[in-house]
Amino acid sequence: MSESANLSLIELETGPGPRAAIVLMHGLGADGNDFVPLVDELDLGAVGPVRFVFPNAPSIPVTINGGYVMPAWYDIAPDRAREDEAGLRHSRAAIEAVLAREAARGIPPERTVLAGFSQGCAMALLTGLRHGQRLAGIVGMSGYLPLAGTLAAERSEANQATPIFLAHGRQDDVIALERSLATRDALQALGYRVQWHDYPMGHSVCAQEVADLNRWLLDVLA
Repeated sequence: MSESANLSLIELETGPGPRAAIVLMHGLGADGNDFVPLVDELDLGAVGPVRFVFPNAPSIPVTINGGYVMPAWYDIAPDRAREDEAGLRHSRAAIEAVLAREAARGIPPERTVLAGFSQGCAMALLTGLRHGQRLAGIVGMSGYLPLAGTLAAERSEANQATPIFLAHGRQDDVIALERSLATRDALQALGYRVQWHDYPMGHSVCAQEVADLNRWLLDVLA
């Protein structure tokens, strides 16, 4: 385990001299280990060696959970209407530091995919669409677009044409499907290239989603 800025990181490489990187943020109350099994489920051999980076969110009090301290990228209010802008922007800065570290180690942004699940999806969209250098792709699983009202003014021209993979469960009782559909529509209205998928599942990841993601990753990292 290593560190970048204030985040601890779990790293796995599929071979020596990685030629691409996938940075994947976990959801509320989880940690980087949550998605480590994905490394063995994906077959990216055609891309060459890949470095997977799983940042761990800091532990903070989460209002919607009674103030209980748990790993979270930002706070969530009980009515979910008020966004924790300060927390979102603080975590964005930490993830930007992870991206800068990958670039410094020789994997350029255009060979890096920024991905996340649930709260991690929110962070991937928040950070990736504002990142100053072109990324290979952005992945949002079972999440939504945070600070949507500021995106048009804050988005980076560098990632206007970056492919986006969005996926959601039709039976998700944590983040409603409608919220993810609204994210898709908002991004498409701003001209983004969104590949949309929905699945007969709850707030989780299914085998078909992994297969679809695998094909998409092979395409954007070709």
